[in-house]
Amino acid sequence: MDSHLGSNADFKALVDAVHARGMKFYMDIVVNHTADVLYPAECAGQGQCPYRSIADYPYQRRGGIAGAAINSGFDGINFDALKDPNYAYTVQVKPAEKDIKVPAWLNDPIYYHNRGDTTFRGESSQMGDFVGLDDVFTEHPRVIDGMIEIYGAWIDKYGVDGFRIDTAQHVNPEFWQKFVPAMLERAKARGIPNFHIFGEVATSEMDPAHTAVNTRVDRLPSVLDFPFARAVVDTVAGKAGTDELARLFRGDALYEGGPSAALQLPTFLGNHDAGRFPMLLKMFGYQGSDDELLKRSMLGHAMLLTLRGVPTIYSGDEQGFVGKGGDQDARQDLFASKVTTYNEGKLLGTAATTAQVNFNTDHPIYREIATLSRIRTSNAALTRGLQTIRYAQEKPGLFAVSRFDPASGREMLLLFNTSNEPVEQNVRVETRSAEFETLAGTCAPKASAPGSVRVTLPALGYAVCNAR
Repeated sequence: MDSHLGSNADFKALVDAVHARGMKFYMDIVVNHTADVLYPAECAGQGQCPYRSIADYPYQRRGGIAGAAINSGFDGINFDALKDPNYAYTVQVKPAEKDIKVPAWLNDPIYYHNRGDTTFRGESSQMGDFVGLDDVFTEHPRVIDGMIEIYGAWIDKYGVDGFRIDTAQHVNPEFWQKFVPAMLERAKARGIPNFHIFGEVATSEMDPAHTAVNTRVDRLPSVLDFPFARAVVDTVAGKAGTDELARLFRGDALYEGGPSAALQLPTFLGNHDAGRFPMLLKMFGYQGSDDELLKRSMLGHAMLLTLRGVPTIYSGDEQGFVGKGGDQDARQDLFASKVTTYNEGKLLGTAATTAQVNFNTDHPIYREIATLSRIRTSNAALTRGLQTIRYAQEKPGLFAVSRFDPASGREMLLLFNTSNEPVEQNVRVETRSAEFETLAGTCAPKASAPGSVRVTLPALGYAVCNAR
């Protein structure tokens, strides 16, 4: 453990306490980079250091293609011949930091790419330093074995239940193809059921192909569903038609395992890197009142908690936290804050600020999440049911989805209105779905005709309708 945070015994006590409450404990892990200790002499005092490619600065030459011969015999396979880390830059480290990393092998510069900062494009995406952080040479067999031992030990010693992998797309696929099976095997040997691994494959685009490729090529069991977040932000902000959600779910076939595998994608509205959902709505075009922003936030949470995927709620969203942007501007916690910029911001649905303790179980978003969570966990259609798009349109308005109980085939009809006007529309359902029980919102008690039901929703309203 990092001694700033506590001891190994403290960590074990935390995991044990979580397990005692019937909860699971996931770790946020990283193999792509370590602390920014190594620095290129040629970039001293410059801040960013331009990325230098393999073509211009091959491993077999010091300082570029015309430079002196080094690492003779290294061909990307014979790692024993890779002895000199100075192929692109002259790698230096401050004497006080040369042994600071744990375990000790991580202090050897040969286990880093040392090519300058990533541009998040092309070759540099996997080999460049992430905002200056030392980019690990994850192709190297010593690194693969070392990372398996590091993270396997957290499973062996503490019985953690899963990993969220930071910056997963910036690591070469071959690493994950060895790392993931090794972790699953360690968990199996430890007797941990359903050990789950999902990668952070960040994107600001509504592009399922961007995330799906990491399940097919990298063989990651699952990935955070960034395209879901973007589609919900676009539609709930009222800046895109509900057909954007239909296009999102059409892409479920791209994931390894198809729509069934998509049920395991962790879905979210905002997070500690991207920003909080209400702020994202503003950033992507919403310009209305705070009262309406609260309603739109609740509509987004209704989508999160009923549509396919594993809902992941960012702490503080249930207390109406808005934030001022992404990254550090979205990292308020529920304890009384002393951060001035946090405490300046207005919260939704309450007169409180982050200067106060915010564990309010009467907050309207908290109550809505609690209600929807009970509905979700009480109905297998919402936790494990495949879904079918029933209605979408090219402008804000109705989005309708059916989900099905995997055992009985019983239909659950989900309805959302992203517009500021009431909607009324006939929606197709299964012919056997003759009557509907209202679980949330307002549902038609009976089908209008076999295979059709008349849907009525208020502005920014939603409904959960269980067929019987």
